[in-house]
Amino acid sequence: MEYVYAALILNETDAEINEDNLTDVLDAAGVDVEESRVKALVAALEDVDIDEAVSEAAAVPAAGAAAGGAAAAAGDEDGDEEAEETSDVPDTTDDDEDDDEDDDAGGEGLGELFG
Repeated sequence: MEYVYAALILNETDAEINEDNLTDVLDAAGVDVEESRVKALVAALEDVDIDEAVSEAAAVPAAGAAAGGAAAAAGDEDGDEEAEETSDVPDTTDDDEDDDEDDDAGGEGLGELFG
């Protein structure tokens, strides 16, 4: 991750993202630099507009939050009585064992994402 941060620092300061500059930033941060990773990052970022990529990534959570807020507002308009009458969800407030199992199952795929 520190390699990406170094590239972002170089981009923010309008410095060229090349192997020498990346290595200098990483050295200054006290990172043991792997030249193969530096070369791979420089090659991967060659045709990428970093400012555009960052602004698109920042827009995704905002759009998700707006959609979630709209859904919550729509739920409030329906009224609590209807939700109570048509609720198919069982009451599990006293069942802590199921909650533990759900918590364990929630992170199974994260290891694959981050290696």
